[in-house]
Amino acid sequence: MAHERRPPMAPSASRYHRRRSSGTRDERYRSDVHTEAVQAALAKHKERKMAVPMPSKRRSLVVQTSMDAYTPPDTSSGSEEEGGQGEGTPTSSQGSVSMEHWISRAIHQGSTTSSSSSSTQSGGSGAAGRLADVLAQTHVENHSAPPDVTTYTSEHPVQVERPQVSTVPRTTPKYGNAKLMETGDGVPVSSRVSAKIQQLVNTLKQPRRPPLREFFVDDFEELLEVQQPDPNQPRPEGAQMVAIRGEPLGVVTNWPPSLEAALQRWGTISPKAPCLTTMDTNGKPLYVLTYGKLWSRSIKVAYNILHKLGTKQEPMVRPGDRVALVFPNNDPAAFMVAFYGCLLAEVVPVPIEVPLTRKDAGSQQIGFLLGSCGVTVALTSDACHKGLPKGPTGEIPQFKGWPKLLWFVTESKHLSKPPRDWFPHIKDANNDTAYIEYKTCKDGSVLGVTVTRIALLTHCQALTQSCGYTEAEIIVNVLDFKKDVGLWHGILTSVMNMMHVISIPYSLMKVNPLSWIQKVCQYKAKVACVKSRDMHWALVAHRDQRDINLSSLRMLVVADGSNPWSISSCDAFLNVFQSKGLRPEVICPCASSAEALTVAIRRPTDDSNQPPGRGVLSMQGLSYGVIRVDSEERLSVLTVQDVGTVMPGALMCVVKPEGVPQLCRTDEIGELCVCSIATGMSYYGLSGMTKNTFEVFPTSSSGAPISEYPFTRTGLLGFIGPGGLVFVSGKMDGLMVVSGRRHNADDIVATALAVEPMKFVYRGRIAVFSVTVLHDERIVVVAEQRPDSTEEDSFQWMSRVLQAIDSIHNVGVFCLALVPANTLPKTPLGGIHLSETKQLFLEGSLHPCNVLMCPHTCVTNLPKPRQKQPEIGPASVMVGNLVSGKRIAQASGRDLGQIEDNDQARKFLFLSEVLQWRAQTTPDHVLFTLLSSKGAVLSSLTCLQLHKRAEKIAAMLMERGHLQDGDHVALVYPPGIDLIAAFYGCLYAGCVPITVRPPHPQNIATTLPTVKMIVEVSRSACVMTSQVISKLLKSKEASAAVDVRAWPPVLDTDDLPKKKPPQLYKPSNPDTLAYLDFSVSTTGMLAGVKMSHTATSAFCRSIKLQCELYPSREVAICLDPYCGLGFVLWCLCSVYSGHQSILIPPSELEVNPALWLLAVSQFRVRDTFCSYSVMELCTKGLGLQTESLKSRGLDLSRVRTCVVVAEERPRIALTQSFSKLFKDLGLHPRAVSTSFGCRVNLAICLQGTSGPDPTTVYVDMRALRHDRVRLVERGSPHSLPLMESGKILPGVRIIIANPETKGPLGDSHLGEIWVHCAHNGSGYFTVYGDEALQSDHFNSRLSFGDTQTVWARTGYLGFLRRTELTDASGERHDALYVVGALDEAMELRGMRYHPIDIETSVIRTHKSIMECAVFPWTNLLVVVVELEGSEQEALDLVPLVTNAVLEEHYLIVGVVVVVDIGVIPINSRGEKQRMHLRDGFLADQLDPIYVAYNM
Repeated sequence: MAHERRPPMAPSASRYHRRRSSGTRDERYRSDVHTEAVQAALAKHKERKMAVPMPSKRRSLVVQTSMDAYTPPDTSSGSEEEGGQGEGTPTSSQGSVSMEHWISRAIHQGSTTSSSSSSTQSGGSGAAGRLADVLAQTHVENHSAPPDVTTYTSEHPVQVERPQVSTVPRTTPKYGNAKLMETGDGVPVSSRVSAKIQQLVNTLKQPRRPPLREFFVDDFEELLEVQQPDPNQPRPEGAQMVAIRGEPLGVVTNWPPSLEAALQRWGTISPKAPCLTTMDTNGKPLYVLTYGKLWSRSIKVAYNILHKLGTKQEPMVRPGDRVALVFPNNDPAAFMVAFYGCLLAEVVPVPIEVPLTRKDAGSQQIGFLLGSCGVTVALTSDACHKGLPKGPTGEIPQFKGWPKLLWFVTESKHLSKPPRDWFPHIKDANNDTAYIEYKTCKDGSVLGVTVTRIALLTHCQALTQSCGYTEAEIIVNVLDFKKDVGLWHGILTSVMNMMHVISIPYSLMKVNPLSWIQKVCQYKAKVACVKSRDMHWALVAHRDQRDINLSSLRMLVVADGSNPWSISSCDAFLNVFQSKGLRPEVICPCASSAEALTVAIRRPTDDSNQPPGRGVLSMQGLSYGVIRVDSEERLSVLTVQDVGTVMPGALMCVVKPEGVPQLCRTDEIGELCVCSIATGMSYYGLSGMTKNTFEVFPTSSSGAPISEYPFTRTGLLGFIGPGGLVFVSGKMDGLMVVSGRRHNADDIVATALAVEPMKFVYRGRIAVFSVTVLHDERIVVVAEQRPDSTEEDSFQWMSRVLQAIDSIHNVGVFCLALVPANTLPKTPLGGIHLSETKQLFLEGSLHPCNVLMCPHTCVTNLPKPRQKQPEIGPASVMVGNLVSGKRIAQASGRDLGQIEDNDQARKFLFLSEVLQWRAQTTPDHVLFTLLSSKGAVLSSLTCLQLHKRAEKIAAMLMERGHLQDGDHVALVYPPGIDLIAAFYGCLYAGCVPITVRPPHPQNIATTLPTVKMIVEVSRSACVMTSQVISKLLKSKEASAAVDVRAWPPVLDTDDLPKKKPPQLYKPSNPDTLAYLDFSVSTTGMLAGVKMSHTATSAFCRSIKLQCELYPSREVAICLDPYCGLGFVLWCLCSVYSGHQSILIPPSELEVNPALWLLAVSQFRVRDTFCSYSVMELCTKGLGLQTESLKSRGLDLSRVRTCVVVAEERPRIALTQSFSKLFKDLGLHPRAVSTSFGCRVNLAICLQGTSGPDPTTVYVDMRALRHDRVRLVERGSPHSLPLMESGKILPGVRIIIANPETKGPLGDSHLGEIWVHCAHNGSGYFTVYGDEALQSDHFNSRLSFGDTQTVWARTGYLGFLRRTELTDASGERHDALYVVGALDEAMELRGMRYHPIDIETSVIRTHKSIMECAVFPWTNLLVVVVELEGSEQEALDLVPLVTNAVLEEHYLIVGVVVVVDIGVIPINSRGEKQRMHLRDGFLADQLDPIYVAYNM
């Protein structure tokens, strides 16, 4: 321990003093050593060019600031508004030499210990620099592709002499994979680890496999890295410490037997002696309370509490009961009277803060404390009582979480005089509870520490002895008098010694920070009790004062003397006021805690030659809990001052902070424990916690307890240095353990505050806490930003804070947030309410104005990126239907050939013939009914009407259009009956129809180009449409979006010719084209699929059989009729099967959300089809209206199938909430199911009428990322529910194949779904000549096994699973589960992620996230969220989104983009168009509210 007792002018000490400034700088929290260390660290960073992308906000462009643009961190740093003539550069050239020396030392020492390889291997936030390179898309030397940030390789090794380091991942190297582990001399560690240990470690690393019935598992499981202990970390080497005993507590003859006895003595023998002087906000004495007044009023309060509350028989308060004391900070006199009144009445006072509003930051927790103490009465002052919030009738409302209280005002004028014969019973101090002091824990909960009367008295005696208090001394108190040091000195010990307290309220300090110094001068006070803050404020304000003289002070008690920044405040204060009579030995820091009261205090000495103890400790050592003395030139050091010696009559030891309370070694940091009468007794009402804190029996290394008496844990971390001096290095509450190393929140605050310039944030308004993300603590720093600072300035300051903390503490900051001034929750005395701030951060209601997240630099425990395992290849044995002992994953629907049915339509090869046949046999049978938004029938078509209209259209095509057989015709109609007639008209004329969604009249600019593109790509010879749309296509708005002259001829079908065509076209070959199905895939690809006549008829037949459709049936269809199954159901099925289709255009639901369900109920429909967007509209729009719908007679009990038509994984959450919502209206939950179709086959699965209900399985999401299926129980972690996508249609065969090797896969294996079926499409219709590329979508063959069958590849991943259920044919039922599209899946860290899984996690994180879409860009994951709510919430989402994706998916989010509602594009099927979004993002067209680049 560097406990320097050297003469004051030793050379290094003089340099120390020369470096001290003239006190003009804002000195509060900073040791200069620290500031210069920070400057040097930043200077070191400046060498490396760093470009951190600035987050972009609305109204500001994305500025990419490079480090060159930063102001160089010079050593002079007095900022203007904090006044004064700066510090100036260090005197003599030696100062600047030391600066360079530091920098070079820092760079060389950056990697001597291997812990630095975890966060500072490339000199600070290397990953941040590299990420910036990726983001700026600069070309990195040793990579041709953009570097993969997510693997954390260090591309820019700092040490030139060790090139092999550049390939070591930044995660702390493990032994397990025998990676090279660098040490100080560059020797790889693995060579030093014996082979035995190596082997042991390897076996420990192998995961145990879960026993699984159904699957075989690769050896590889996704494991989070476990932090391995660093073999070079410093370890304690000292001897075991011995407990240190304080001086004996000398019993002075005239010490009173109890505090009440002292009060009685002074109140009767010197009633005129002043006890307390209070100040108004102008600093004028407001009131002097004498000992006589204190005595008489306390008696009055005691009498009234006991006798005037409740009735004589049933008093409300009896001796031993608890009462709350609620007094404002500017009224110590009323508080003092009430406190002593309680002591005299033998009731237990519980002093608490005044609740300002009903929802004060910590007041709810205080309410819980009052409730648990059984408090029913609150004593308060008149003024305070008037100021409390009142209800309408004038009563004080019950505060949130508080018990019901009787408010009792203690002013004398309101109280009755005690009778002559009544006198309080004054006993000697005993073990009864004297008072309860509240204490706020790290998590925000409030505990009550009970202090007994004997502890109270003994504590006052110990303080009197340590501080040498004598009668009638004057003491100035700036501290809060309700608790802690302020209460012990200013209310209790002062009365024991008949001292005179001058109390300075916080409100006066705010107006005049020098007030306490002025009072010391004015009253010639001997003692003052202050905090570092008060010294700091006095420094800032002292220039205006001439006549300050502090020579009367013999003791300046610094209540927070154990904080890391107090030492600099003490030094600076002494520096300035030494010339004003302040003697160095007067400054007495002390350490205290609610549990152990005063732990240690420096005694005032008369010997000014003995300098106080100083320790300059290595930060690196401290983070491992080890004391290593360091030189002041080192960058990362913490200078601590002693807080004096152990209290009189106490025994102190240091124990390990975690686990068994074992004594520490002499060079080890631990928790201070005290054994003394003068400590707290218990946490009120919490016996378990009390045992762990107040009844600790420290043991020696042999395990024997060192004392028969229990010790109390103080909650302070530190050590006992030479000469029995106590040093405190931090608090247990501020401890953050990040990957095995301990960091103190206060130290990190001090580093952040030392970063110059300080113009951007308020001093003292910085909160540091840790949040647990992915099994490790992550550091969060929140600061209040000054209103005048610019975005760029703040951002620069933020990036420098990150670098400083990285260099000095060797730890990364996970999130740094700036909030607007005065928005952090405050404690009653104006500090930051830490737990409340953390709570706001976690729930996303902190509303920061700037956020910088650095997950890339901090998160080092991600699983290793996956190396692909070779799958079952052709080499594995195939026996019959087994691959590697597993049943091959194949399944089929019923065989079409074997089904006997009286299907008349089978006789016809072509749909056009079926229609002619129906028009002859059942001319008046209604096939189609179209509904309006009111639910009325707009129009309907019978078989004959449809036939007639189709003939007229065919005639028109031949006449006006002059079209040949096989010409393509684009049908641009709104959903309705004209579309159907036009389709059959084309078939009658021998043309090939293409249905196209019409442009949206309000949004021509974006919708018309798509129409134009389809018309061009499909080579349509003419466009058929209605009159309205025909005008729209040629309008002025249209010409702004496309070239309107380039349209092919446009025919409108509103007035048709009267005649019919000479003869109807009959195709010669059923394999010719019937129609083209054009749609845009989710990845934004436009493709047309060729559908032959054979396929079309087979398709209709398959659906007819699956859904049992006959002419007598009605089917309600609420789908878009332009492509896929929606088109087939809308236009084709009724003609084939003869059932009546009730057509409901989905767009009408926006006007009337109940339209579809009312129609289903009114027409007594048994089968209905809808899309996810329709289902969502109903769920959101009708959620609160089920009762009113029921009263309108809505009845869904007849529905036997309600099928959602989709081309994706079933949205199980939506279908379930829909079923739940409408269950009351008779909807059977088993009726709701989904279908599955894709480009190559428009319908593969569809839940029919017969057959087992759709099943749901739960799979492990982590296994899915490795393309494996692993079934888990419902509700297990990482489980993902998958619902079967309906039953396989008749005539469909499915196999699961490996998308890369094209080999068949076993049952329950994830692979691509391949389909063989009569209604597969026959190929893509494209102009671009890349058919070769796509041809294998339609005709692929397996690489082994059945290599003859031609399959179409769906492009979707899924798996088949044989279930226990039987289907109609009595076979066991095979269920198909669709997982997601291959095109959409993202390859990140060697694993396959489906966007929907990440999006689901993100949407759950905050109520304001309405929609989310993710996509990869280079190797970064970009998350786009739509924000519903105020733009202030935008930045709250960044940390929440980053945390959720890390926790649930082990992925680091690269960019978070917050946009307005409706920005994420969605196609007609309700699927997100993520690639369009990506293009918009890269082209900067999203107009985002905020874009955050995570470093």
